Amino acid sequence: MIKFIDFEIKTGAENMQTDSDLLNFAIQNELSEPIFRLYGWSPACISLGRNQNDDFLDRNFLKSQNIDIVRRLTGGRALLHDKELTYSYIVPVSTLINGQSVVGSYKEISQILIDGFDSLGIKLEFGKTKCPKSNQNFCMTISTGADLCFEGKKLIGSAQFRKQGYILQHGSILFDYDKELIEKIFPSRTDENALTCLKVVNPNLNSKDVEKALLTNLRADIQKN
Repeated sequence: MIKFIDFEIKTGAENMQTDSDLLNFAIQNELSEPIFRLYGWSPACISLGRNQNDDFLDRNFLKSQNIDIVRRLTGGRALLHDKELTYSYIVPVSTLINGQSVVGSYKEISQILIDGFDSLGIKLEFGKTKCPKSNQNFCMTISTGADLCFEGKKLIGSAQFRKQGYILQHGSILFDYDKELIEKIFPSRTDENALTCLKVVNPNLNSKDVEKALLTNLRADIQKN
């Protein structure tokens, strides 16, 4: 079985606290089944990786744009959570076939996303297997083995955190992005050859379509198993 959390829109601080609370709930109750959650953000928010330096941020500019800042449990680079759908998946390491392997567990959990998007006619593939050295602070312009791409361009960025035998993996599914705003927040050029969004891949899709596809495929997998 799997525990589904209904879609909700919260502030960045509330979303990160909810993910943390659900992880602790799973640990404290020794859950054997996964928890799956889809959510949105309001207002827009920058999430920083667990150990990421934040000195590149212009906090006055972000405040003027009504953009919050929050720090994630997970590592990696910063994300702008705005025109997107975010997922989180919490599971015991022992439940996964490749739970002990970081790369293997990413691929196993991300198969949920691959299957869901495949049902929408969108073929996703994993990014590069090694994280390239870069001074980029914006996560979506860097593709690694933890990310999912469409035709070589990053569409979904994911990150993990492990605690007491459990994995929290969450990530951003990009619907659209404001290149000008991103370049004002992150002091570097946004390479449009490195990322894409659903507005480009299939402009007819909305968040409800993606939510339905992911949940339908998860439920189908449960019935098969």
